[in-house]
Amino acid sequence: MRNSWLRRCTLSLFTILTLLTVLAVPAFAEEAEAAAQPAMYATFWALVPPVVAIGLALITKEVYSSLFCGILVGGLFYSGFSAEGTMMHIFEDGFIAVLTDPYNMGILVFLVILGAMVALMNKAGGSAAFGQWASKHIKTRAGAQLATMMLGVLIFIDDYFNCLTVGSVMRPVTDKHQISRAKLAYLIDATAAPVCIIAPISSWAAAVSGFVEGEDGLALFISAIPFNFYALLTLLMMILVAVLNVDYGPMARHERNALTGDLFTSGSVSASDVSDEVKGKGTVMDLVLPIAALIVFCVAGMLYTGGFFSGTDFVTAFSGSDASVGLALGSFFGFVLTVALYKLRGVLTFRHSMDCVVEGFRAMVPAILILTFAWTLKAMTDSLGAANFVQAAMEESSKGLMVLLPAIIFVVGCLLAFATGTSWGTFGILIPIVVAVFNGIDHQMMIISISACMAGAVCGDHCSPISDTTIMASAGAQCDHVNHVSTQLPYAITVAVISFVAYIVAGLTHSALISFAVGAVLLLGFLLVMRQFYRNR
Repeated sequence: MRNSWLRRCTLSLFTILTLLTVLAVPAFAEEAEAAAQPAMYATFWALVPPVVAIGLALITKEVYSSLFCGILVGGLFYSGFSAEGTMMHIFEDGFIAVLTDPYNMGILVFLVILGAMVALMNKAGGSAAFGQWASKHIKTRAGAQLATMMLGVLIFIDDYFNCLTVGSVMRPVTDKHQISRAKLAYLIDATAAPVCIIAPISSWAAAVSGFVEGEDGLALFISAIPFNFYALLTLLMMILVAVLNVDYGPMARHERNALTGDLFTSGSVSASDVSDEVKGKGTVMDLVLPIAALIVFCVAGMLYTGGFFSGTDFVTAFSGSDASVGLALGSFFGFVLTVALYKLRGVLTFRHSMDCVVEGFRAMVPAILILTFAWTLKAMTDSLGAANFVQAAMEESSKGLMVLLPAIIFVVGCLLAFATGTSWGTFGILIPIVVAVFNGIDHQMMIISISACMAGAVCGDHCSPISDTTIMASAGAQCDHVNHVSTQLPYAITVAVISFVAYIVAGLTHSALISFAVGAVLLLGFLLVMRQFYRNR
């Protein structure tokens, strides 16, 4: 009943938004003819396309058509509702542009190679052997969840790498302990961006450092870690959820069904599509060695792109690395080594290893499609000046309420990253504004506010159905994407609300310890209430 009421409310709000959009068409179409820029440029309307896509995805439970509708709305807004202009903008400036972008193409290459490696490890029997080994050492559902979290924390180099690696390694373990794929996707997603954003040696630290002009970016990043309440409270949330055995919202239904053997509950993914039961001769080392090699080669690849092997120091090389090229190089050499290892050990023939390339590509097609649509939707949003609109709004709000500014920045970061599906783009918009407002005035407040930028961006990215990290987490867990988003949202929103309170406290006290303690107490209290509520149902 409650779900039906929520869906009706969402549908009503979406209908109202659509009607407002349609009513606004004539006026904006006339202005578009005379203006060099779109009539809706740098206005609230620039954020409508992702809102349309996200709303339709949550209502219809269908991702591809929902994303395309958002792209179509963006194209219409940009072209002034010209049919020819819309199609040209969508395909020339959208799909073709994002697929020919070197960074995006590097990520797709990395995805395909990693998919091939996962297929290799499955066919060799390494994943199944690891699952059998883990079942002897991990005895409880809580232990399986904590082990998944710990592996995610250890793989802090890059969120894409984190999502797919943790998923492929831990699926046999969580399946054995009847943990739903939705819960696995949440654990993967919650230890991807939230971990990378508090790891000084990561592609995210490098990105944030690059947005801070006139300051030591890496030093500011490290100083901001204790104030990154969303990331820290998310990690605490996972521990408490596992230890206290509490689930709420749609996740509770998925976990109840998993205990009866239904790991998926609903959606387009079925158990037969993702079965990891493979008749192979592999051992645990046939999974551990390829994963270790992958980590080493990916780190080496990122350092190489930063000039480390040409004499650049480690920190500078990592901060200046190209994650896209580095991950593509690293995954390629990891794949070659794995093929050679399996051939020498007699686990797989060369022909069977090559068959895994096609299997891996096939397994990654849904993730590649969703990523392509999401990147194109972002291109539509960028062309409408969403960044300019948010920047103007932030500069206006920064003129007052300095004490509450960290909390306000956190909320703006959440909304912007949720609508655009990108954390790094949100960093690029908000961090320079914060530096300009506080530089030379209040250094401690600047650190807190930069942390609020990062936390808000990660929160919005964590919640957004069109975020590449969210898409990767679904792919890593082999979970239906809409199921992952709908089950994760209540958990992420819980931490977001508590983080908002923590940033208000931080603005008043300037103390990371006091603010985090307040947030931790609130989180523990909320989860205890939820556990009691769902036990009494």
